[in-house]
Amino acid sequence: MSSHPILLIGGSGVVGRRAAQYLRQAHRELPLLIAGRDLAKARQAAAEIGGAEGVALDLAADDLGFSRRPVSAVAVLFTDERLAGLRFAQSRGVPYISISPLLQEIGPEVGGYIHKPGAAPIILGTEWLVGATTVPTLEFAKAYGRLDSISIGALLDDEDSGGPAQTVDLERVTKTGPAALARQEGRFVWRVGDDATATIRAVDGTRMEASALSPNDVVALAMATGAPNVEFNLATGVSSTRRRGEPMSTEIMIDLAGEDPAGRPLSSRHAVVHHDGQFPLTGLGVAMVLERATGLSGGPAIPAGLYFPHQLLEPEAYLARLKQIGGCVLTLDPR
Repeated sequence: MSSHPILLIGGSGVVGRRAAQYLRQAHRELPLLIAGRDLAKARQAAAEIGGAEGVALDLAADDLGFSRRPVSAVAVLFTDERLAGLRFAQSRGVPYISISPLLQEIGPEVGGYIHKPGAAPIILGTEWLVGATTVPTLEFAKAYGRLDSISIGALLDDEDSGGPAQTVDLERVTKTGPAALARQEGRFVWRVGDDATATIRAVDGTRMEASALSPNDVVALAMATGAPNVEFNLATGVSSTRRRGEPMSTEIMIDLAGEDPAGRPLSSRHAVVHHDGQFPLTGLGVAMVLERATGLSGGPAIPAGLYFPHQLLEPEAYLARLKQIGGCVLTLDPR
């Protein structure tokens, strides 16, 4: 385990602050670098976190403006179109995670890995809320002998907003993104037109219009489970808690269908909910991936390779931390 600081690029944003907060709570002496294009904002965030340093970020520079300062890992928490964070991590041989690119956008990161496969661990972090969907889904899937379908319905409350970078990212993925990948009858297909629209049921049963989306969950869950039908749909609007007069929340509905180990029909419906919205879950996933990648979680640091977050997150530990930060997993009526 390295004693060098973890570099959070965009660490003064909403997700970055959450990730830094969870890292600080679990590792009191861990040094952190909060990097941002606005130095004053980065320094303010670092002061609030404690034991951290705010530094200016230069994405046009090979060294990001940090000269030869050593780091133990790099997290990129906004859209880095230059892949500056990836190149920097590979040049230092340290773990790298980004959380913005959707499936149709991971080509540059995958290409960077293929070009230098032994340089550093590369984590494609854009599973929905960085493991909050995949880790529970794979746990629920253990009850099945054969899994026929996985349908994920994510609900973002329209009051669940972050800073300018997050707003731009959400607009990009929901309005300007291309077709969305799904698996249908064993074939990977692109959902377009009417096929890219759907209806999901919120936790309280309310039906809401949704749009198809391509986070890494679609491929990750299809490959991990062998399910021939996998889809992901995103709705924005009023969350179940706000409909009943409480503060907003974020919801992830997970519908599974198939057979139990004895060959009998089985279906289940669960939800992952956090009453402070999407950012605590995203920040937790980033923090726990960084802990695992660098060896902070107790095991060895991970070797160079290409990873999804769920491959690094131990389910029991993740679900315990989820509960600790105020999240919950609900069992719902599948009908």
